[in-house]
Amino acid sequence: MNQSSSVTRLVDTLREELDRYPVGEKLPSSRELTERHHVSPVTVSRAIAALVAEGLVVSRPGAGVFRARRRAAAPPPGDLSWQAVALSAEPSQAASEPGIRTVDASGVLVTLDAPPPDVIDLNGGYLHASLQPERALAAALARAGRRPGAWGRPPVEGLPELRAWFARDIAGSGGALGAADVLITGGGQNALATTMRSLAAPGAHVLVESPTYPGLLAIARAAGLRPVPVPVDADGVRPDLLEQSLRATGARLFVCQPLFHNPTGAVLSRDRRDELLTIARAAGAFVVEDDFARHLVHSDTPTPSPPLAAADPDGIVVHVRSLTKTASPSLRIAALTARGPALERLRSQLVVDSFFVARPLQEATLELVGSPAWSRHLRTLGGALRERREAVLTTLRRELPELPAVHAPIGGYHVWLRLPHGTDASLCVAAALRGGVAVTLGDPYFPAEAPGPHVRLSYVGAASTAELVDGVRRFARALAAT
Repeated sequence: MNQSSSVTRLVDTLREELDRYPVGEKLPSSRELTERHHVSPVTVSRAIAALVAEGLVVSRPGAGVFRARRRAAAPPPGDLSWQAVALSAEPSQAASEPGIRTVDASGVLVTLDAPPPDVIDLNGGYLHASLQPERALAAALARAGRRPGAWGRPPVEGLPELRAWFARDIAGSGGALGAADVLITGGGQNALATTMRSLAAPGAHVLVESPTYPGLLAIARAAGLRPVPVPVDADGVRPDLLEQSLRATGARLFVCQPLFHNPTGAVLSRDRRDELLTIARAAGAFVVEDDFARHLVHSDTPTPSPPLAAADPDGIVVHVRSLTKTASPSLRIAALTARGPALERLRSQLVVDSFFVARPLQEATLELVGSPAWSRHLRTLGGALRERREAVLTTLRRELPELPAVHAPIGGYHVWLRLPHGTDASLCVAAALRGGVAVTLGDPYFPAEAPGPHVRLSYVGAASTAELVDGVRRFARALAAT
């Protein structure tokens, strides 16, 4: 279930109880609240913090928590209608063409919004707290805070030690990448946005897999680019259609996820890897390799092929490697690798956008990946992902035998389902939510019209394997009722 539901319930309860206290009176201690409401001290602490943020209580360290003075009445709302004109007055690309830049985060927000309390999460893309290396993260953050100069200004490219670690992590020791080829960014989304805006001009075509990650489509459209779909099958992107699309559009940018593709789970075959790079080289196009799931290998999976960037002396591949999916949604650290003039352009764009990534976060990341706890976490996570995947697939086969063949992923964190012909996927997703489980609608993953009804089931946001099984059963009931 939603891990914040207990905090939400306690906040609601305490908000109602505040009427019993006059202004300035002290509330019960944290220990009393813990015992009275049968919750953990962490839940009490977060609930009090929420009430402080609302201005309902005041926390005085060493003294306690007190009811705050009543807030003044909110001022009347202003007239914001003028913004409709200001925001729609963007010049078009041509006199006869409407503006093409759109900023729409709806496809991303769907998976970022926490489900309501008591709803099983088969929607989100981040590890449940029970799968995160919380102790290792806390210890790394504490050690990082004690490092000399931890709060100083880092190099704009990132800490040299962290850049060197990423270079080894991507290309191996003695590989083609060095620390000088790596830039540190504030997460994978930041890296993708920087790349799209740096390497393609507004109005240009950019080739993307179909289906693909909705956040990528949002980035492209916000930058004024034109996403062109290139279909994916069980072996990854189809090289014949990629070549045709490059020739037809003149695009100089192709963005792909060769390993554990989101949402299909496909892995680019060995034959297609070489063919893809040959096609891109002939077209003079960059290949942006979003390697977001490299460390989400299941324990029963053979060692995957190395990244495309691992053997790319000509700078065709721009590589993105994030640690967020593997560790915590708040570890917003990623590596962006490139060579030649492209690297300098990416560096300049990062500096313009954000100067640099906060040094304490970089130091904490170094402490984390340099500790034995990191390799232990990856082994434990691989076993948990395998167990969760099997629980979802087994329940799907039992509860929904009429579904078209389901691709069994060997890495990543989700299962991609094609629903029976004629199913209204939107109604199914809504019915599932009413039935107590959140799943992801497939339509936003397609750059153009969806070829059929799809949903994505994530198996990392739920609290346990038992909860996953219950969630799939609820989804099956919703599908049957649609």
